[in-house]
Amino acid sequence: MTRTLQSAQTTEAVKRPGRWLALSVLVLAVLLVAVDATVLGLATPYISEDLAPSGTQLLWIGDVYSFVIAGLLVTMGSLGDRIGRKRILLIGATAFGAISVLNAYASTPELMIVARALLGVAGATLMPATLALIRNLFHDPRERSLAVGIWGAAASAGAAVGPVVGGFLLEHFWWGSVFLINLPVMAVLVVVGVKLLPESRNPNPGPWDLLSVVLSLVGMVGVVYAVKETAAHGFAWVTLAVGLLGAAALYGFVRRQLTMPVPLLDMRLFRSRGFSGAVLADLLTILGLSGLVFFLSQYLQLVQGRRPFEAGLAELPAAIGAVVAGLIAGRVARRFSVRAVVAGGLAAVGLALAALTVVEQNTGYPLLGVVLLVVGVGAGFSFTVTADVILSSVPGEQAGAASAVSETAYELGAALGIAVLGSIVTGVYRDFTGPVGTPDAAHESLGGAVEAASGLPAPTGEALLDAARQAFVDGLAVAAGVGAAVLLAAAAASWFLLRGQRLEDGVEHP
Repeated sequence: MTRTLQSAQTTEAVKRPGRWLALSVLVLAVLLVAVDATVLGLATPYISEDLAPSGTQLLWIGDVYSFVIAGLLVTMGSLGDRIGRKRILLIGATAFGAISVLNAYASTPELMIVARALLGVAGATLMPATLALIRNLFHDPRERSLAVGIWGAAASAGAAVGPVVGGFLLEHFWWGSVFLINLPVMAVLVVVGVKLLPESRNPNPGPWDLLSVVLSLVGMVGVVYAVKETAAHGFAWVTLAVGLLGAAALYGFVRRQLTMPVPLLDMRLFRSRGFSGAVLADLLTILGLSGLVFFLSQYLQLVQGRRPFEAGLAELPAAIGAVVAGLIAGRVARRFSVRAVVAGGLAAVGLALAALTVVEQNTGYPLLGVVLLVVGVGAGFSFTVTADVILSSVPGEQAGAASAVSETAYELGAALGIAVLGSIVTGVYRDFTGPVGTPDAAHESLGGAVEAASGLPAPTGEALLDAARQAFVDGLAVAAGVGAAVLLAAAAASWFLLRGQRLEDGVEHP
């Protein structure tokens, strides 16, 4: 009798009506975030020219979104478990669209930084909620692997659509238009999501602990800020103090979670070697990739002279590779092993980045295209399988918190990558020697050099541009070498930490 009831429950769970339509709504949320992240890289030269930010301000515009989102993901993931993942997703999507307007019409570097920070607050509600809802929509592991693959492929498709659409908009409108494309996506998500998405939450969430929220936010932002400032400006006592404050807050957060009956984040999740290995792999992978991705659009446009739309098309191989790999990653991991797919994918990305250490101003597109394709395939395999491992390692009621940990690793890696690798590029770039009379603004950013060169006599301007572009390429090559080392280290760590880890095959009960 018990077995019959379990079978009925299983059938109902596996064949939940409308689950694939509901997934399409979650895909829209992923597209919303992915498009926003990728169009910023294309728009950076225009923002630099229009708002004239300093080099440090330009880095803040690029990474403050990740700083804030990394600090709030655990909080928002846990909040979704409590108040409902559908509710927090729809609230966040509405706020994301509204704040995109503020980004589009920012008139100063300071306002742009604030707008990006607020967008991070809204963005922190979206990604954990989408993964958590997938965990509760799909109880068949093979279906869930496919759903996670589609989810990851949507992020990659957004990375592809963002540059192409953004490039088209930048050629025909002002840079703020790239943020306004969020509005129609947000509108469809909210209208359709209200009807299609099922609500899910933790039935016994426990009390909401404000002190844990504060400790998490202060800790994450403090540590990331300290790393960023040290990488950009070297050692300073104030930076050290902020970093120590952040570390102390994180220590207090962990201690408090271990003593609470119902914690904001169950630290016991990290006792699972598979869970911890998957989170570490995500963190190191994004750290190695993100700084280079942030500067690649500038290289294609400002060094090689490609138009924005052409630069967007040039980045398509990475997205195509990630989409294809994401859709078959679950099947490949079951055919071989989790650690083989994750470690192999990361090693491939590391070797591809190593190839960028020989990049020059006039490097042909075949090399760049192959590198981007390999990066996309390797990252697609790795991210899809690690997301599946993380989701399958926890009970359904903790899906939001577990997803938040996964996304925190992703966003923290992005913030650290832009801070560290971006600062390497900026540091190497600033030391270039230009012709006599080179304005100081030319040393702040490559966009500043292009602007400065336009106001100089032709021979002087060409000399300035050549020196600035070579310095930028030199910085990019150094950062690529560091990124390659990080990715290869991540591959080795994944090989050991994910030993014996397998994706589930049996149907679970809701």
